[in-house]
Amino acid sequence: MSLTTRLGMGIAAVATLVATAAVPAVAQTAGSGAGDSPPVYKGRVTAKSGLLLRDAPARGAKVVRSEPYRAIVRIFCKTSGDSVGGNSYWYLLTDGTWAWGSAKYIQNIGAVPRWC
Repeated sequence: MSLTTRLGMGIAAVATLVATAAVPAVAQTAGSGAGDSPPVYKGRVTAKSGLLLRDAPARGAKVVRSEPYRAIVRIFCKTSGDSVGGNSYWYLLTDGTWAWGSAKYIQNIGAVPRWC
């Protein structure tokens, strides 16, 4: 695994920890109630055979789960990682288990996700 990939994974891990710790503060400042969560981005899986989601933004990282073709996924943020079909962006998904999916196979719905 390259230094850039490891650095990206480290930054994403720190961002995840910070974001998780900040959730109550974000919910309180939003003023909409105690059950609020931070905004997330959405995308649709475009991989015809489904999308393997991994524990790091790398092609060789451990597969933790998968999403079927055309599934709508929630995206927390994006980072750079291994290139997949010429696209080196990876999205950190928040559907149940935090996992990384190649942006090559996730079509944005609405705004492009923020950087991790």
